[in-house]
Amino acid sequence: MTTKMNGARILVESLKKENVGAIFGYPGGQALPLFDALYHSDLKFYLVRHEQGAAHAADGYARATGKPGVCIATSGPGATNLVTGIATAYMDSIPMVAITGQVKTFMIGNDAFQEADIIGITRPITKHNYLVKDVKDLARTVKEAFHIASTGRPGPVLIDLPSDVQLAETEFHYPEKVSVRGYKPTYCGHPGQIKRAVKMVSESKRPVIYAGGGVILSGAAKELKEFAEKINSPVTMTLLGLGSFPGNHELSLGMLGMHGTGYANHAVQNCDLLIAIGARFDDRVTGKIDEFAPHAKVIHIDIDPSAISKSVAVDVPIVGDVKCVLEEFLKIVHRPHDKEWTEKILEWKQKHPLNYKMDDRLRPQYVIQQICEATKGEAIIATDVGQHQMWTAQWYNFMRPRELLSSGGLGTMGYGFPAGIGAKVGKPGSEVFVISGDGSIQMNIQELATAVVNKIDIKIAILNNSYLGMVRQWQELFYGKRYSHTKLENPDFVKIAEAYGAVGIRISKKEEVRPAIEKAMRTKNTVVMDFIVEPEENVYPMVPAGKRLDDMIGSMA
Repeated sequence: MTTKMNGARILVESLKKENVGAIFGYPGGQALPLFDALYHSDLKFYLVRHEQGAAHAADGYARATGKPGVCIATSGPGATNLVTGIATAYMDSIPMVAITGQVKTFMIGNDAFQEADIIGITRPITKHNYLVKDVKDLARTVKEAFHIASTGRPGPVLIDLPSDVQLAETEFHYPEKVSVRGYKPTYCGHPGQIKRAVKMVSESKRPVIYAGGGVILSGAAKELKEFAEKINSPVTMTLLGLGSFPGNHELSLGMLGMHGTGYANHAVQNCDLLIAIGARFDDRVTGKIDEFAPHAKVIHIDIDPSAISKSVAVDVPIVGDVKCVLEEFLKIVHRPHDKEWTEKILEWKQKHPLNYKMDDRLRPQYVIQQICEATKGEAIIATDVGQHQMWTAQWYNFMRPRELLSSGGLGTMGYGFPAGIGAKVGKPGSEVFVISGDGSIQMNIQELATAVVNKIDIKIAILNNSYLGMVRQWQELFYGKRYSHTKLENPDFVKIAEAYGAVGIRISKKEEVRPAIEKAMRTKNTVVMDFIVEPEENVYPMVPAGKRLDDMIGSMA
């Protein structure tokens, strides 16, 4: 039986059919019918204070839960304010459905008030987008949008919905299945390629597994651990891959790349087989590309065929879902447990651990270590972008997937706080910390209102060094300490927190760190902790841009 309803109501009913748990958004003129339909809906809607916050919150919800995040904005500036969040999700392959209001269909292209060509604007940063001109297409479009966003290599899909389509009526029928012509992701790896790869693994003397965010997106953390243990191979991870393999495992090398561990980078540069799993050879990982892993044969497993040999030529490509491919590997792979390679790496780990100056000053690495200890490494951590992001990757021991939320590809400052809100909404039983810098937090600090009004119990640690720290570090090392426009004159973050109804705590001494974190965890409210840290602390190790991966400042040479 079908029921006649208008487009706005059809959209709401379609979202319910998709079991959407939360919507983040901001109303406006061309979305009024939709918001009217939401008025009596039982869908949980979170009113943000800026549309960019809505997109990042939907992204954080998706990363924490594995389900597509949903955000809504009106036309014109509302839609364009979503763009950075959509691009962030696109770069990191995060499933998201973004819905925008649009001017009436007959006004499109006439420079109407609050009109923007959001379809054209988002074409390069979405997996797909739709302009719905006929209400009869709407239900099928929503079904397709969720299907495309969450299958294959996930990504954001945008639905642009003119206001007259929102008001037009038709019979509502939500399809059980959809088939999108030309869209058929490959999930199973080619058996012949898998056999070739397995043979290569069995013959290798110095293998290294290089795991990326694709392992987490595929839900393959369990298979990765079994695979690494079965072939006794060390595992290094990208920023987005952290948590795909337990950070405290004896085979873990931590993160590789520009600010990776020295032993991870040296292992990659000296291995004879690199097994890339759900990773894309980002330039922050490879360093000087033509001298990356110079002694290694390369196996690359990825669901996206366009990612294969995009920047690094591979010997055995396997297109397929990481989990499916690893399951096939586990059936047939064998490799002698040769101790020579793992003992060499253990020697590197013992001689060249991550370190920082241990004194009585308040250093950001110490703060992150204390957050890790206080939460027993079981919190969801959302970061912004900059020095604090790299220190978090180095000093917080991620043990499980979906516990680090960070903008890896686009590197979006202002991401962490709203993403943390989305994560807490999706995982209300989890402790959620946002680790941010004094520059990043001010890019979406207005979302304190969203958190407080909705009683979202989230903890925000600002590593306040009064600089745009990572840019300042580059200016120090490569521009003769000419700190051009990176010094920040900050507001009083404690007073800002209190003005929004949150709790503010300032910490300026090392001995105050742990009590402040524990107080924040006991407090049933949004808490802002303003840690006044060493202003010119640098992130080490560091591979300068264009240098070999093992040409590092501050670690083993």
